[in-house]
Amino acid sequence: MKIKNLVAATYAPMHKDGYLNTSVIKDYSSFLIRNKIAGVFMNGSTGDFVSLSIEERKEITLAWSKNKTSNLYLIDHVGSPSLKVSKELAAYASDKVDAIAVLAPYYFKLNTIEKLVKYCKEVAAAAPNLPFYYYHIPVLSGADLNMLEFLKVASKEIPTLEGIKFTNNNLIDYLHCKNFENGKFNILFGFDEILLASLPLGADGWVGSTYNHLAPLYYKIKELFEAGKMVEAAKLQTKAIRFVEILDGYGGFNGVAKGFMKYLGVDCGPSRFPHTTLPDEVYLEIKTELDNIGLLDHLSK
Repeated sequence: MKIKNLVAATYAPMHKDGYLNTSVIKDYSSFLIRNKIAGVFMNGSTGDFVSLSIEERKEITLAWSKNKTSNLYLIDHVGSPSLKVSKELAAYASDKVDAIAVLAPYYFKLNTIEKLVKYCKEVAAAAPNLPFYYYHIPVLSGADLNMLEFLKVASKEIPTLEGIKFTNNNLIDYLHCKNFENGKFNILFGFDEILLASLPLGADGWVGSTYNHLAPLYYKIKELFEAGKMVEAAKLQTKAIRFVEILDGYGGFNGVAKGFMKYLGVDCGPSRFPHTTLPDEVYLEIKTELDNIGLLDHLSK
């Protein structure tokens, strides 16, 4: 199944004491569905996976699976610097979600396509019943490899290969991947700040953190593009960029954006170190800044 429209990279909800609060996920799921989000990408960069234990990641997988509906496609990121851990997480997810994804090991970094395919092949084999996505995010993984070359090799080696979560601004490589074998693979664009630039290239599926907060805005960008109103679409894309810049200016986007979810009706709690957790009153300042650029009307409801 090819995923289309917006997929939210979801947060790991926590209590004030920093322990997981998976009871939030039922309401979180309803919130995403209400805002026409097509799927969930859990346990990823947005979900603080590097700050979670293996058991906590499993707990998040289980919680989303218990709240599974036909309206949300569930992708579980199972990547780890340890191949053994990735395979364990993949096997655990095999009867709980709709697909798995994995990024490249990010401490001892992979420097060849062959090593990357070998790693992905072993993880995919641990959940042979699930579609498999490679999570391409070279700025964090360090695996700055050509994805077209990856597809050429991986498509022959990994029977469950479904596509790529393409979190990179290399639009040429993205386009080649999108067109590979007549568009056979689901290439999900993962760079929120340039969603508009992906539309002329045929993008129809996106994964990102700001789709939690700004789903109506991105759907409006898509609508304006399809109507040929590029100037208006670009203005909205600029607002999305400013959203990231404003929140990032308060100590780092990931943690601040997680805390902002409370003001959209889903309290995801604090972030773990090294991300920033702000006091409630600071979010009133942030809302004022967002109001000043005309962004409040475009927030998810």
